Amino acid sequence: MGVYILRRVLISIPVLFGITVIVFVLINFAPGDPVMGMIDPTQGSFTTELIARERARLGLDQPLPVQYVLWLGRVVRGDLGYSLITHKPVIELIGQRIVPTLKLTFLALLVSVVIGIGIGVLAAVKQYSWIDYLTTFFSFSAVSVPGFFLSLGLIYIFALTLHWLPTSGMRTLGQESSFLDELRYMIMPVAVLGIGSAAPLVRYARSSMLEVLRQEYVTTARGKGLKNSFVIMRHAFPNALIPLITVIGLRLPTLFAGSVIVEEIFHWEGMGRLNIWAVMNSDYTLLMALNMISGILVLLANLLADICYAVADPRIRLE
Repeated sequence: MGVYILRRVLISIPVLFGITVIVFVLINFAPGDPVMGMIDPTQGSFTTELIARERARLGLDQPLPVQYVLWLGRVVRGDLGYSLITHKPVIELIGQRIVPTLKLTFLALLVSVVIGIGIGVLAAVKQYSWIDYLTTFFSFSAVSVPGFFLSLGLIYIFALTLHWLPTSGMRTLGQESSFLDELRYMIMPVAVLGIGSAAPLVRYARSSMLEVLRQEYVTTARGKGLKNSFVIMRHAFPNALIPLITVIGLRLPTLFAGSVIVEEIFHWEGMGRLNIWAVMNSDYTLLMALNMISGILVLLANLLADICYAVADPRIRLE
């Protein structure tokens, strides 16, 4: 098992390196100039010489490969640099935002797994019943509705009409922070991310469960007179769960991407909002660090999924 994990970690290193190269090139070819973004037009005009000197100070006058090597050298030493706009350490800015994003993402993943697998298994057991048709309608509807549209709909119903939940933010201003208060603010963004991610899981769980239910050992177990609920939970469900582990791991990149829009709509102070702010202000140093951290989180999630897969099915380790 240790060799398997080490091999997966070593494979992740060149993948992360490739991610940083692609993101670095794309960011540098994006429209906008970080030096011009640093200039405050209310402070008067800036000469061409001053702008060129500032570009040289930031190393932006160097060829692109040299800029990447210099950036990578600083990252290896643990220095993510300073924000070009706020001049604060990037690691400090990300440290303030990563916890709220992780709370949102992993809670949404938990909701999507419980709803997706639960409904998918029920649809397979009750194949061609009204429950099956209803779950199919739910999954197709959830996939078809965009996240921002669902967000606005929830805000209109639960915040503006029923006044059950707050429209946006992370806690009630003027009150001491508490878990229940924060939970009220998390319900709608988690619901948007969780429902959107649960819909594909419903289809995967249903098809995986149906395939297992057609196996001969399930028929044999039923032929022995065992209760149907026992056969499903003891023999069918564990085997149907194995292919879903990889699918669940692949849901995390989708959740990270979706959290960018959801955090902006609900004013959730996470990495998604920080990412949008960095894009709008051409803060390249912050953008590179944010994308690298997101890449690491996704690779860690995939590594965890691979390990769970190997634990559930030992044949994976041997292959």
